[in-house]
This record gives sequence, C-alpha cells and structure tokens, in this order.
Amino acid sequence: MPGSRSGGLPRDSRSGFMETLMSSSSRPLSPHLQVYRPMYTMVLSISHRASGVFQSLGTLLLAYWLVAAASGEAAYQTATRVFSNPLIRLVVAGAIIAFWYHLFAGLRHLAWDAGYGFEKRAARRSGQLVVVLAVLFSLATLALAWRYLWGAA
Repeated sequence: MPGSRSGGLPRDSRSGFMETLMSSSSRPLSPHLQVYRPMYTMVLSISHRASGVFQSLGTLLLAYWLVAAASGEAAYQTATRVFSNPLIRLVVAGAIIAFWYHLFAGLRHLAWDAGYGFEKRAARRSGQLVVVLAVLFSLATLALAWRYLWGAA
C-alpha cells in the first residue's frame, strides 16, 4: 500500500535512515591483514594451513601414481612420463616440503593442545625448530627422490 507504515517510519524516512546507517563513513572498519605486522608465529600458522592445502593437492598425484601402478605396465609407463615433466617434479617437491612442514607444525600444535609451549620464548623456539626440521627432512627426502626416482637427470 502506498501510504503504509512499517516499523513506525514512513517509507521515505526509513530509506534515508538506511542510507545513513550503511554509508561507508559511519561504519566501523574491521582490522585486516594490512593492519597487522607479520609476526613469526602468525606466518608459521598461515604456512601450516597452506601446507595442508598443498599437501592435499599432492595427494592427488600420489593417488594417480598408485592407480597407474595397479593398472598395469602401460598405465605405469604413462605415469612415469607424466612424472618426468619438470613442472610435475616441482609440484612433487613442493608436496614433499609441505608434508614435512605440516607434520612438524602439527606436532607443535599437539604440544600446545597438551598445554606446553605457550610462553613467548618457547613458542618462538618451537617455531624455529619446526622450520629447521622441515628444511632438513625435506632436503634429505628430495635428495633420495632425486637419486632413486629421478635418476639424477
């Protein structure tokens, strides 16, 4: 109805009120990534989540390789050609790095769940340990992959 009232305000008054309420100058701003200075623990936490996503993608390649191995010689030879592609090798290397990082960061989170390592110094030290262990184990695994899977070619 043209003259009806909703909520006690005439239609014109209500629309003006909503425009004022929703104007960008009157709304509070919510802090976002641009507001925060990247801290070591924050970067490690984001990296833990990202490594989990990347590891999921790497698992698809692992599943493809396993299915090809179970499907016979022709399928396995095709998979071997696919995995010899430098781009796929790079993705596999990234998945290996993501695996080790995610594993050690997950163990760190388990320690936190048990109530250990919340002090600032301990959190920083455990973060450094996660990075060092992930790098060392990734390099060792990549060296083995390079030698035995990719033939150092």
